[in-house]
Amino acid sequence: MPTDAQLVTDIENLAAKLAQARTSIANRFIGQDAVVNLTLGSLLCGGHALLIGLPGLGKTMLVDTLSTVMGLDGNRIQFTPDLMPADILGSEVLETAADGTRDFRFIQGPVFCQLLMADEINRASPRTQSALLQAMQEKEVTIAGEHRPLGVPFHVLATQNPIEQEGTYPLPEAQLDRFLVQIDVPYPDRHTERDILIATTGIETGAATAVFTAQELLDAQALLRRMPVGDAIVELILDIVRACRPDDATAPEIVSSSVSWGPGPRAAQALMLMVRANALLNGRLVPSVDDVLEMAGPVLTHRMALSFAARARGEVLARVIDDVADQIANTTAAA
Repeated sequence: MPTDAQLVTDIENLAAKLAQARTSIANRFIGQDAVVNLTLGSLLCGGHALLIGLPGLGKTMLVDTLSTVMGLDGNRIQFTPDLMPADILGSEVLETAADGTRDFRFIQGPVFCQLLMADEINRASPRTQSALLQAMQEKEVTIAGEHRPLGVPFHVLATQNPIEQEGTYPLPEAQLDRFLVQIDVPYPDRHTERDILIATTGIETGAATAVFTAQELLDAQALLRRMPVGDAIVELILDIVRACRPDDATAPEIVSSSVSWGPGPRAAQALMLMVRANALLNGRLVPSVDDVLEMAGPVLTHRMALSFAARARGEVLARVIDDVADQIANTTAAA
């Protein structure tokens, strides 16, 4: 059993390696540090991430860069309304051998990889989305009655356009809950956009290099789960998640009057993992209250829904979550 001193050393070494990974990512994906940290954090936690942003903001480049930096075998699927489950999972084909015998051979689909980019995932039909759901949750698929394991590790980084709604199918709540975090990709600021212009319109462009291997990422995911979390942080996570449920006795007025349904236990699990990842990415050995407040929005937003009346009033889920988290944190600090 590793000693506490060894655990500290391992965490510090991993933090240094993550700093190298972010430097390598920055060679191709300029700026957007919050987006990079959240995406890296989802990989460290062994989860999937939903990136929401307008076209042209670099979501595809980020995923491609992460595949290189983290040493993962990556595939990309462009989702369209006519995409069928077999286009993702693969299918069996009947082949005739030289001796005239016939047999079925399975041809793997693009889901058989370690890092899958699901581009514009909400353009796929519900039937195709359901095919991906088992892959995300079970890390395997069932075809012709046979269970076929996917890559190890296996992560889905999906993108979604928040504006374009024609020809789209909203993701069901069960599938949204399988995403560890929702990452909103904003426009870059002026300084960052200037750097992008200069770096990407010349003869040469930056290149990312591998920092991790697949096995090192698996080791990092195991180490993350060994990071200590104080009882006060655990209670804060529980308080925030439970307060975001409109039918809970601890829900504040803004939740009970504005939220239709709230996060389940999987949200608390995700928040526990992401606060560890955020602390690690910021070079700290244990998570703090600030980590919980910073990660509450990305973890909870896609696991909640506003009521019709709240949407008509112009309420925004991110603001509701921030208000609840700040209120609980301040109350806890004052106690």
